[in-house]
Amino acid sequence: MKGYRTNKRGFTLVEILIVVIILGILAAIVIPQFTNASQDARKNSLTSQLQTIRSQVELYKLQHLDQLPPKLAAGGATAWDDMTVKTDADHTHNAAGKFGPYLQAPPVNPLNNMFDVVLTANDYGAGGQANSDGTAGFVLNATTGKIWATTALNGFIYNEGDASDPHNDQ
Repeated sequence: MKGYRTNKRGFTLVEILIVVIILGILAAIVIPQFTNASQDARKNSLTSQLQTIRSQVELYKLQHLDQLPPKLAAGGATAWDDMTVKTDADHTHNAAGKFGPYLQAPPVNPLNNMFDVVLTANDYGAGGQANSDGTAGFVLNATTGKIWATTALNGFIYNEGDASDPHNDQ
């Protein structure tokens, strides 16, 4: 067996380590971009949702003598109840009612998964702080009928017009 050679073909440990390091670098580059894409999708969804809510609240007011839905004007966890059922002109819930429903279900803020409405006496500019404890998904000025969404933390107002607003990600 004098001329017998064993030809073992395979990868060395160094080659395997280089491939693993390259894959780790690529993953570190790609994964944050998917995270940004999902955050952008939530922001776009919220912007669209706010447009729908505002137009439906205006339609409710138009059909109910320029009055906000009573439960929405009171705020809280049941604020959307008047918007998800049929009503009469006097705001009475009635399955055979002439008006509504205006929303299929209570809206949930995709940035913080909250649906409660907090009342305010202020009109907020973009990115203002609405409620310091961040306990609601939406903020309503019951006097003017204006409604805003809050961001994930600290109750900042979601700035629809500026995707780069740092409060939008908080």
